[in-house]
Amino acid sequence: MTNWLGFERQVAIRFLREGRMQTVLIIVGVAAGVAVVAYISALITGLQRNTLEKTLGAQAHVTLSAPDDVVLAAGAPASGTTALVQTQARAQRPRSIGNWRLLVPVLEALPQVAAVSPMVAGAALAQRGEATKSIALVGVDLDRYDRIVGLRSKVVAGTARLGPGEGILGRELAADLAVRVGDRISLVTGTVTDSLRVTALIDLGVRELNRRTVIVPLRTAQSLVGLPGGATSLDLVLTDVWAAQALAAELSQRFPYKVESWQDANAQLVAALHAQSISTGLIRGVVMVVVALGIASVLVVSVVQKRREIGILRAMGATRGQVLRIFLLQGAIVGALGSALGVLLALGFIWIFTTLVRGADGLPLFAITLSPVLALQVAAVATVCGVLAAVAPARSAAKLDPAQAIRM
Repeated sequence: MTNWLGFERQVAIRFLREGRMQTVLIIVGVAAGVAVVAYISALITGLQRNTLEKTLGAQAHVTLSAPDDVVLAAGAPASGTTALVQTQARAQRPRSIGNWRLLVPVLEALPQVAAVSPMVAGAALAQRGEATKSIALVGVDLDRYDRIVGLRSKVVAGTARLGPGEGILGRELAADLAVRVGDRISLVTGTVTDSLRVTALIDLGVRELNRRTVIVPLRTAQSLVGLPGGATSLDLVLTDVWAAQALAAELSQRFPYKVESWQDANAQLVAALHAQSISTGLIRGVVMVVVALGIASVLVVSVVQKRREIGILRAMGATRGQVLRIFLLQGAIVGALGSALGVLLALGFIWIFTTLVRGADGLPLFAITLSPVLALQVAAVATVCGVLAAVAPARSAAKLDPAQAIRM
């Protein structure tokens, strides 16, 4: 096997050297195709990862909450009587999940669940002096909630701490109220008023969230909202974010609660990511087809140009199988060399993007990396395309009649 591999490799390399200009052009073409595929794949992967991190950085993967209040329709009137009945929807109010303290360890025991955090959410007014702002009040256990959204990593001023009478504000809300760390504000919900001292300002990554979020201890929120000992929702973080929808469906069957996954809450985002992935796949496919056609066209020309050489090889005893493998090896060599050069070009494109494209803060918009696995996958596909593209020219060369090829 070593002998015929050596013979075929030598002949294949010699043919490529003799058509040096054609070889260089097709290797550059393969490299360009591989670079485009690798760069776009890395770019889309980085963009999707950044989008998911920003989206899920301020929300749970799965949320359990109490079912909505529903007004049952009136019964049908008795036969022969007339009734005027109007059913009006009930205004929703904060409701606690029944037995939520017993439910937390049950959810934590699930293999998909990484963390569980109880929450009390409600509306309130934040006041300081003459300034009044409508806010979203969030009561949490800080250590548990930090495992859900990484709250401590989002602090831009102060120290995240939620002791009695303390709270954390979004930085835009703090600017609207002219509040700094250490200042005090008043929270008003209905007839209940409480005062808290600001311990930290946070950036949740979304301006509107920063403008209306106030985070307080769980007990404080329970008192302000009027749910002593209650929790309006249980937030779950999973080890695999894409398992959220399946787990939400499972939990909705097991428990009489309203269960929502992050995919349900961000349906348009999921559709956009799906469309993005399909578009990337189509671009990959089209580029690989173009690469394969380029290799095939060069090898077809090579077969025509090397008819005499092929005829001489056949007359000297080379078998059709050997001729076939010579051209298959040419396709593999061109594909492999083009793939290696293409991966290097893709790394160059990524460096240019991360260096030149910056956000308003002077930092890269998002991280782009070409993982070794992705680079090997793209290179392997391009090499296989090179071999497949060489099949038709190789079969044509193997079918040549030695006597007719030499006379031409």
